[in-house]
Amino acid sequence: MTVKPVPHDYHSLTPYLFIDGAAKAIDFYTEAFGATEITRLPSPTGLIVHAEIQIGDSRLMLADEYPEMGVHGPLSIGGSPSCILLYVEDVDAVFAQAIAAGAREMRPIQDQFYGDRAGMLVDPFGHLWTISTHIEDLSPVEVYQRFEQALKQQQEQQKQQQPKAES
Repeated sequence: MTVKPVPHDYHSLTPYLFIDGAAKAIDFYTEAFGATEITRLPSPTGLIVHAEIQIGDSRLMLADEYPEMGVHGPLSIGGSPSCILLYVEDVDAVFAQAIAAGAREMRPIQDQFYGDRAGMLVDPFGHLWTISTHIEDLSPVEVYQRFEQALKQQQEQQKQQQPKAES
């Protein structure tokens, strides 16, 4: 039997998060997103060296931060430079569930020009999440046209909000 280059139950791309408080994060992701814990490898001191959870059809790897090895979570560096997009069946329900579990809203849920209904939140550990439900199939041309239209609307709103110069 030949070993597959991507293991069974994994995708080609798997996010790996470093967290100050990985055990608490596993509990949060279970409550907020319905995650299932797959693997947990604790160190002798109780920190998590490696863990894996399953959310929907995707794996997420995580571990405690290890500053002595140059590995820091977002709270230690003042914010997250990336965002995880999580597709769910009911964005409104999952978003509310995550807020109830301790996440904080960054951008409210609304229909997006690219065919998703989405909102952004930050989890208690500093990681950014866009929670989304796909509501409309669009071609790349349609997405681009809607993008241009959304930019024009945004520019018009900014013009209207600028104070008028005195004459």
